[in-house]
This record gives sequence, structure tokens and C-alpha cells, in this order.
Amino acid sequence: MDGDLGDFLRSRRARIRPEDVGLPSYGRRRVPGLRREEVAQLAGVSVDYYIRLEQGRGPGGPSRTKSGGVSDAVLDSIARVLQLDATEQAYLRTVARPPKKERDGRRRSTRPGIRAGVQRLLDSMDRTPAFVLGPAMEALAWNELGDALHGFSRLPPDRRNIVRHLFLEPEGRDLYPDWNAVAAQCVATLRLSAGTHADHRELRDLVGELSLKSEDFRRLWADHQVRACMYGTKRVRHPVAGLLTLPYESLTLPETPEQTLVVYTPEPGSETAERLALLGSWAGTSA
Repeated sequence: MDGDLGDFLRSRRARIRPEDVGLPSYGRRRVPGLRREEVAQLAGVSVDYYIRLEQGRGPGGPSRTKSGGVSDAVLDSIARVLQLDATEQAYLRTVARPPKKERDGRRRSTRPGIRAGVQRLLDSMDRTPAFVLGPAMEALAWNELGDALHGFSRLPPDRRNIVRHLFLEPEGRDLYPDWNAVAAQCVATLRLSAGTHADHRELRDLVGELSLKSEDFRRLWADHQVRACMYGTKRVRHPVAGLLTLPYESLTLPETPEQTLVVYTPEPGSETAERLALLGSWAGTSA
């Protein structure tokens, strides 16, 4: 995902008004937000240094770390000027210091296996949908109710992907009543993962495919939002179970930080819990 650092800095610079950082605003500007010269001034770095960062030409001089990357002090100053939140700051550090494998041009082949204990854990959750996602939000494993909800086992392995289904499959839009919000959240999560797993081959291929085939994805990806969605609530309109309100928790698996366990946690006794019980019965009889 070449150009991530420059694109990210430009997108964040564009959302800051001069008056937000104590600068006078004189008349109409050709582009929204701060100028590069203003960011450099407020961050305490030279204009040339900041321009090199945005253009991806690499910094030089005393603000480099021993390993050749941008120093913490510079990144902290830029983050302060651009008013980045904690997730955005972490993303900035990641894309400013790409992993050595990416710089060497090597990409990982990634279809990691699931430990047997993790699959047993999934199978033990017989009243709630649960599944494991990889860095590209590809489904790696699931329990029976998770499969009944998302239909992973009915898809070819290369199509078992939450984001791909959302943007490219016709039923993807029908599944989520709040499609726009879910789509923006998924892309922001994928963008965050892309910064951390820059050498992940399937992730890069997915972004390329979606950028070519989905105008909605291209627009959201270009917005460069990053977000860690570790919990929340989604509404799902299932063709069998009907409308479900599904709180969820996302947990990073120990020893395999590139894998995320997602568990839906409906309120006990709620209408959604009852509908999931019926979905589980239907899945058992139709297997």
C-alpha cells in the first residue's frame, strides 16, 4: 500500500483549520486545511524535512533514529499539530517506519492455521455466533452459529472475507440495515490493519480488487480513516432469523496477534437471543 504515509499526512492536514492551531486565516485557500509549511513550523521541523515525509522520499539529518526511521520526537510533534487520536498516532508510527520485509520487497504468504484449542473454544460457544478473522478480515474459523449467520462454509475459501462480502456481494448490502456505517467502520479497521501488516499479500490483493470494483470502497479508502473496533453493536437482517441486534467483542488471540476472535454477545432473554436459538435449530436440521 504504497504512499500510505504521505496520503495519511495530507488527509489529516486537510481537516485542520488554521484557527484551530492559533494561526490567522487570510482569505480563501486553494486547498482546505493547513499548508505543509505551517505544519512544519508548528511541529518544529524544517519545511524540506516535512515535505520529504509527505512525498515518501525519506527523512534525513538528526531527526532519524539509529535504525534510520523518523524519531519519536518528530512523530509526536506532528501528531500534536494534526490533532491525532491514540489510534491515529499508533498508525502514524507504523507507516512512518515500514517493516524491513516491505522495504526489501518481500511479502508474506498468509493463510495461517488455527490452533485446535481455538476451534474447540469456538465449538463450545453453542449459543452465540463466533469466528476468527485474519489481518485482511478473512474468516479463518467459525462455530456452527457463526456459519449460520454469515454462511462462511458455503463460500469458496478466497471469498470468505467480511469486507469483500460487504462491498462486492449483492446480499452484502441487504445483510446490514446500517450499511453505510458498517462499511466505513470496516474500511477504517482494514486501513489500520494494512499499516501493521504491510507485507500481507492477501490484504494487498484485497485492497487492489476492491479499489477496482467498488466505487464506495475507493471513496472510503481514500478518506484514510483508521479505527480499532474492539467492541460495539451491529444490526444484521438475516433471511431466516430476521432482524438481529448484536453486541460484539473482538479479542486478539495470544501467540497469534494477527488473528482476532469475534464473538457476538446478545442480551440473555432478548428477542435477538431467541432468534439466534431458532437459527441454531434451523442450522442443525438443515446441515
